[in-house]
Amino acid sequence: MSTLLSVKSLNYDTSTTSLLSDIDFTLKAGDRIGLIGHNGSGKSTLLKLLTGKLSPRSGSIVYATQCVTSYIEQHLPDDVACLSLIDAIMHQLPIHERQTERWRAEILLTDLGFNESQWEQKANQISGGQHTRLLLGRALIQQPDLMLLDEPSNHLDLPTLIWLGNFLHNWKGSFVLVSHDQELLDKVTNSTWILRDKTLHFFRLACTAARQALNQKDISDAQRHQAEQKEIDRIASSAKRLAIWGHVYDNEGLSRKAKQMEKHIDKLKDAQTELTEGYQWKLALNGKSIPADRVLELDNAHIETPNGNPLFTTGFHQVKSGDRIAIIGANGCGKSTLLRLLWQRFQHDMRYGSQVKFHPAISTGYYDQQLHQLNDDDSLSDALRPFATLVDEQRKMALISAGFAYNRHQQKVATLSGGERARLLFIGLSLAQYELILLDEPTNHLDLEGKEALSEQISQFEGALLVVSHDKWLIENSCQRFWYINDNRLEEYLDVNEIYQQIEMQSQSNNITEASRFSPAETTITEMASHEDELLETLLQLEEKLQADKQRKLAHQKPQLQQQWMDEIEKIQAQLNL
Repeated sequence: MSTLLSVKSLNYDTSTTSLLSDIDFTLKAGDRIGLIGHNGSGKSTLLKLLTGKLSPRSGSIVYATQCVTSYIEQHLPDDVACLSLIDAIMHQLPIHERQTERWRAEILLTDLGFNESQWEQKANQISGGQHTRLLLGRALIQQPDLMLLDEPSNHLDLPTLIWLGNFLHNWKGSFVLVSHDQELLDKVTNSTWILRDKTLHFFRLACTAARQALNQKDISDAQRHQAEQKEIDRIASSAKRLAIWGHVYDNEGLSRKAKQMEKHIDKLKDAQTELTEGYQWKLALNGKSIPADRVLELDNAHIETPNGNPLFTTGFHQVKSGDRIAIIGANGCGKSTLLRLLWQRFQHDMRYGSQVKFHPAISTGYYDQQLHQLNDDDSLSDALRPFATLVDEQRKMALISAGFAYNRHQQKVATLSGGERARLLFIGLSLAQYELILLDEPTNHLDLEGKEALSEQISQFEGALLVVSHDKWLIENSCQRFWYINDNRLEEYLDVNEIYQQIEMQSQSNNITEASRFSPAETTITEMASHEDELLETLLQLEEKLQADKQRKLAHQKPQLQQQWMDEIEKIQAQLNL
């Protein structure tokens, strides 16, 4: 494999600390690397160093002569926001190629799910998920050998996450992908970089296996460190004893031997196996249950936008202590609006209406995805006051246990990173001991370890909990009820895989619909053949799913999905004249 990029002895310092120390790696063609690490460990900084947006204190970054690299940012750049979609793509090309190569941009936009009527739309008028597709298009138009992607899965809904996973899985080039989505990383990567303790650990494994390998290394290092320390302690004890004897008996030989042993101890300490600092944050989410048949009831509530546009109706649903309910749906369907409405009803004593009823004895907490629950001007200690009546010592210990050192407790909330603000809000929610908690996209600012800790806390939460999330791993590992908002209705599913299948079906249907917009007269023979191949592949997949489901026991079959599959099969057969 040819080398695309080599990095030697890379060092980078922030204004207060050393962030990256002696980073070395070689990236080859075919490497599909997931870059993971704790919040603040330097992942985005490393990508910016590789793109030249930042300069290292020392070290070298050398690209192969013919290597074309594209960087995909977390957010839409300001200079792109006011451009049309077609111009945002073409501006990545040299000026003299923009008109002659426009056809490439048009094909890219089509492949990325944008129909022709959207090509002149402004980039700042499309959704967050479409932003990710547009940024990918801006990278792909350059025909890169290497893509550097900085958390492209953040804030994406499930349909777009599934699309992104399929896209990266099928793309043939090399990439470095920063993400906290373990399922996505496992699906699309063949190697993992773990950034920890200022250095980079490399594994020729996907994310889950790499983290397990690093954990095994940590266990081995701890055992080796313990054995080394035991030997150091043994020699130190002997040296101390010889030094005493040398002094008592005025024996120069014993004293000299003791000093030699002390020098040997210093060498052993210098060579001793280093242990990781580990993960400093302990996430907690404590709550209380009540002996009642419900803490919340929705009775055909009509959910609307703030300006009165209808979003969906809820049907009849009851929530009781111990329920952990995931709310799933595409961006814009009204998931966050539902939580916000419930929170506002509770806050303003509108707790027992005809459509929404809270149990009169409960208290309710809310985690808003923008983290506006916290006042920027408060100190960390004062920010916890609205959640629970505690003495200063209790707030101090809560902050320390969550990884906030005592000398930071008077720091302003405004100075915190997104991950630190999330950590502080979770402290407050836990201290309050709510009977019902509403979590709106709680994983947006969490790293992998934080997600795992949150999943564990949700699964053990004694009260009732509603969580809006697109994180499949969190949903599957912590929730036992699933609400799906689709076609302006909220429906409950006992098996979350049925929801995923519906999302996949809708995604395939949308792709077929978009493809059918282009008549054969506007399409080359090669493109027609390629399109037919895609339709045939989709047809085979649908027929396999239908047949497999029909072979199940009648009680386990899914008639609703079978009907959808048969409808899609009929559409494809009509397009292929079968």
